[in-house]
Amino acid sequence: MRAIVVRRFGGPEVLETVEVPVPRPGPGQVRIRVAAATVNPVDLATRAGILTEAGVIPPREVLGLGWDVAGVVEAGSGFRVGDAVIGLRDRIATPLGAYAEQIVLDSSAVALAPAGFSPVEAATLPLNALTAAQALDLVDTDGTVLVTGAAGAVGGYAVALAHARKLRVVAVAAEADETLVRGFGADEFLPRGPALGDRVRALVPGGVDAALDTALLGLDALDAVRGGGEFVAFAAGAAPIPLRGIRVQNVWIRADGARLAELARVLPARVAGVLPLAEAATAHERLAAGGLRGRLVLTP
Repeated sequence: MRAIVVRRFGGPEVLETVEVPVPRPGPGQVRIRVAAATVNPVDLATRAGILTEAGVIPPREVLGLGWDVAGVVEAGSGFRVGDAVIGLRDRIATPLGAYAEQIVLDSSAVALAPAGFSPVEAATLPLNALTAAQALDLVDTDGTVLVTGAAGAVGGYAVALAHARKLRVVAVAAEADETLVRGFGADEFLPRGPALGDRVRALVPGGVDAALDTALLGLDALDAVRGGGEFVAFAAGAAPIPLRGIRVQNVWIRADGARLAELARVLPARVAGVLPLAEAATAHERLAAGGLRGRLVLTP
């Protein structure tokens, strides 16, 4: 079968298409024929060697790419052959990822695909939806939450899920995205720019109870949080110093098929474009250029 891997770090040109044996599922696993795989920022960081430099991925001769998958079960346990499923690969130091024609995942990392979604649509859900949900789980408040990067794939889901929990949501995104972000459920909107802490405090005296910093603003977002509040960072090394007694945490995503099934019933797909697997390098270039609202999806 075909798969895309990385043998050396660098730009999109280091992505290689290779022929590898079809993987075999072990106990408690399923093999999925991939219909769609999503391109996420973490794939770019893996390819560039950033995660290895940060100590998140140990040195490896070969690294697979791709966390999100939608496809059909071919073999294994926990699902029937032919079931349409979605799943998340969270073991990122393996030589094969979702950028492939077939993938093996733990059955616990897989959920039935949501009804009415195409494989391309369904593939955009796992990593981004679970990241938003698990980040929000870290926050213990029934008050006000700030979401930076609110037009992005993770940020948009974070806004929607916080709104569903009846939290007051202050969202930050590009000025042109206000209508989009309010549609996700934001109560207040602020355009990107300087003095974020001051502008948030003009809306919420004393500062918000918690911040989900999907845009990796760091100290600028921390300044918007009240003393003793909460802050969630979304990348290795992105957590700011816990000033003013603020509890600062990183969200470290884990696969959870049961939770994914719940999220797939309430969250929309967000597709920015579709490319064939062979054009993964082009997809990486487009994602790096920025400005996407949703995710690019690769189809083997």
